Parts: sequence; C-alpha cells; structure tokens
Amino acid sequence: MSVSNSQEGGVVVITVKGRLDSSETQGLEEQVLAALERGESKLLFDFHELEYINSSGLRILVMAYQRLKKKNDGTVAISGLRDYILEIFEISGYDRLFDIYSDRQAALGKL
Repeated sequence: MSVSNSQEGGVVVITVKGRLDSSETQGLEEQVLAALERGESKLLFDFHELEYINSSGLRILVMAYQRLKKKNDGTVAISGLRDYILEIFEISGYDRLFDIYSDRQAALGKL
C-alpha cells in the first residue's frame, strides 16, 4: 500500500493505492491525524487505485469523520471506489455517512 496527499483548492486529497488492511493502516492514520492537527476541515480520500479495505481501514475513515463533525464544519468525502468496495460501503451503511463521488474531479467540484 502507498499513501500520498496533496492540497487542492482547500481540500486535502489523500490517495491510497493497493490494499488497506490492519497491517497497512499506520501510514494512512498518520497522514489523517497530521491533516486534522493542522486544522484541515475538508478531506477527500481518493480510492481509485484501492484494491481492498477491511474494518481497520474503515475505522480510520470513521475516526476522521467523527473528529471533523465535532467541529461542525468538517467534510469527509470519498472518490473512485471500485464497485466491489462500494458494495462494502453500502452494506455497512457508510455510503450514508460519507459523501461518495465517482472520481476526484467530481468530488473537488462539490467540496
């Protein structure tokens, strides 16, 4: 797994490639926490190259959501989900928790 981030128009875009499971979550968690500590309020997870996610990866997304919602002005969005990963979000109800977009540009246009 690899994680990178960039700043695009006031939105922190965190791109994850590969498998996001319990052995690989530390890098993602560090980047999310660093963004939150800097006071960032808009996070976009670009998952167009994400191949797999388990509950450990989902936990980080929920943690970011909860911390931003405490501030009453934060947004967590997700883009580029493959169909089988989108199905996980739908089954778990996370599709109602996060704003989900087909691709990065669509998400950035709304955020």
